[in-house]
Amino acid sequence: MESNGMAAKHGLDGDPDLQFLLGGGELVKVRSKSWKKNRFFKLQEDCKTLWYESHKKFGRKQTFAIDDIDSVRKGRQSEGLNNYTHDSVEDQCFSIIFKDRTKNLDLMAASMEEAKQWVNGLDKLISTTQNLNRQQSTEHWIISCMRKADKNSDNMMTLKEMKHLLRQVNIEVDDTYAAEIFKKCDESDSGTLEGSEIKLFYDLLTQREEIDIIYGKYSRTEGQMSAEDLLNFLWKEQREPVSMEDALKLIDKYEVDQTAKQKKRMSKDGFLIYMQQEDGCIFNPAHKPVYQDMHQPLNHYYISSSHNTYLMADQLKGPSSTEAYIKALMKGCRCVELDCWDGPNGEPVIYHGYTLTSKVLFKDVIKVIKEFAFKTSDYPVILSLENHCTVGQQQLMAHHLISILGDALVTKPLGNIMPTSFPSPEELKGKILIKGKRLKKLNTSLSSNGVVEDGTVSEEDEAADCEDGQKAKPKVCRVLVKTFKNTRSTKLSRCPVSVQKSKIKLAKELSDIVVYCKSVHFNSFEHANEMLAFYEMSSFKESKAITLAETSATAFMHHNMDKLSRIYPAGSRTDSSNYNPVTLWNVGCQIVALNFQTPSKEMHLNQGRFLPNGASGYILKPEFQTSLSSQFDPSKLSEGPWLQKKTLNVMVISAQQLPKLNKDKQSSIVDPLVKVEIYGVPADNAVKGTHHIVNNGFNPMWNENFQFQIHVPELAMLRFVVEDYDAGSHNDFIGQYCLPLSSAKNGYRHVPLLTKRGATISSAGLFVHLVLMEAE
Repeated sequence: MESNGMAAKHGLDGDPDLQFLLGGGELVKVRSKSWKKNRFFKLQEDCKTLWYESHKKFGRKQTFAIDDIDSVRKGRQSEGLNNYTHDSVEDQCFSIIFKDRTKNLDLMAASMEEAKQWVNGLDKLISTTQNLNRQQSTEHWIISCMRKADKNSDNMMTLKEMKHLLRQVNIEVDDTYAAEIFKKCDESDSGTLEGSEIKLFYDLLTQREEIDIIYGKYSRTEGQMSAEDLLNFLWKEQREPVSMEDALKLIDKYEVDQTAKQKKRMSKDGFLIYMQQEDGCIFNPAHKPVYQDMHQPLNHYYISSSHNTYLMADQLKGPSSTEAYIKALMKGCRCVELDCWDGPNGEPVIYHGYTLTSKVLFKDVIKVIKEFAFKTSDYPVILSLENHCTVGQQQLMAHHLISILGDALVTKPLGNIMPTSFPSPEELKGKILIKGKRLKKLNTSLSSNGVVEDGTVSEEDEAADCEDGQKAKPKVCRVLVKTFKNTRSTKLSRCPVSVQKSKIKLAKELSDIVVYCKSVHFNSFEHANEMLAFYEMSSFKESKAITLAETSATAFMHHNMDKLSRIYPAGSRTDSSNYNPVTLWNVGCQIVALNFQTPSKEMHLNQGRFLPNGASGYILKPEFQTSLSSQFDPSKLSEGPWLQKKTLNVMVISAQQLPKLNKDKQSSIVDPLVKVEIYGVPADNAVKGTHHIVNNGFNPMWNENFQFQIHVPELAMLRFVVEDYDAGSHNDFIGQYCLPLSSAKNGYRHVPLLTKRGATISSAGLFVHLVLMEAE
């Protein structure tokens, strides 16, 4: 049980930054202007865990895993450091961003050099951890569990310690079976396992019986797979159109035994590594980079979109934060919302109007967008403005947008000529578009006599939306907030009165920078077709949009062939819950805005939808949603290019290293089951599931087959969910993975598992077999 094997194995042994972390040092932990405390931080010897000094008396873990870190931000690039530290200490500051926590860890080093060493050292460890293959990840995880089980640190394992280890790795076995395993491994009959005996125990523990069977079937050359055997497997099982050259490349890439590699063969270890790597993953690696045509008009794409982006939690009393914009943009979101109101000292603020949510400065949000807009994707970002400001503060908004965003901001049509259709994502690379109200048609800005003054427009106001589609006056919504204060209820009542849509005065400066996304009220599809230009777009509350999708699907789809549509959650979703986006994607809606801050099935579907194409936030719609001759209706499946009947056979074989849900309780072992779900057109929606397996989260095996009939595969999403069975209440969530069916590969595949918030659970996964074939 080596302590520092990870460092040596990945070329970090002796690295000065790593040695600095192993020595540890004092850092200032920053929580507010008045709360800045010195704390000692130190990398533990396993190079996988960071220990820190905590002064809390109860219930506080003093370590966190390197694998729990999403990224390290150098400088004052978090809201906390930006607000609570002076710009003179910029080079001493850094933030640790966690995968599954909303709060960052904001830190300040004693000097610029020390901050640099902390950031560089942590970056190297994060990179090393992410680059471990699944077999290495499993090995490190089990060795870490072994170290915890070895209570007296003597590098030997007693029967009691072995049983403790089995519970650590999520297996419950009876005493008799545990004693049998122990006796089999205790070859020296010493009553303890050590050295090669621990290695034997590890091999028994990690044996993959299902992989052994598959390998045994195709390894027909002296007990190994020749290149011909591997090619046969790739053709018959994986259904991949590959050549001998491809098979040889896989052997060269994954084979660990040099003798086997020289003979152009794949050993069982090499085959296991291949099955657990990108080439053996359910997600088609050819779809990982940008692979779609990015030269079509903007409205031909689904666009990853966020609602009330500034909120970190619920819609009534939660905090507003620039951090929420960073998190959304780093997840590939390409349309963010800014709910703008008059603020103190003449500076506009962003918050959820008529509620108790906190406020954040408009200019601070624009600075963050400038910094993070294109870190994940180069393709255009749309800023959806909900403007409630007076003219003076609107003028300042326009000033901030122009001065901060600079050349990235689109202020005129590309080429300075009057367009007849949207430019493409490719043409708009690195550009930021403003969606909002505009005083006149776009052609007035290009004509020599097109002088426009401030004018009056109808106010866009989601915050005061009611279930019946009416708008509430501010005084009505203040009553709602008062009710909330008195009752602490989080339910938003139906607005008691119906009122006319209010008007606001719009500043010319803000109007002028709205080019391709002019907000207009929706009357009807006929009116939009006859009276509105392509760049004039409407926002639809979810209930209105879903009704139109169900009753006028083809008309809605044709509307989206010419224009953009934005959908947003109902105002009654005060808990920031989400609606099903698939219904709206089915009719070609592009900007289907969700509450990114809420982990939910709907966000899993969104993450899955935008997983392919370089995680760019843009997915090209199927051709039948952009072709003017199309009569596609998702609820009435007539003959057409969309109807490609398939049969999907899914065999759920096994799972590996499922996480314990109650880590503090040693005896807590999961009883896992797997659900396989299809989301698409109504005829394709289906959920099927396995039985649960008692007390085994380490290597449960099901071998259960499911069959699904698919009518419109181009719109279908495939989702796997692993749950912990509970007879007395709702099953507990363990992990999930979602992807478009068109990006799923046939054959034996491993399925990575993600947390509720979409972070990868290292070493955990499913093993499945998929066959998508023409329906009979």
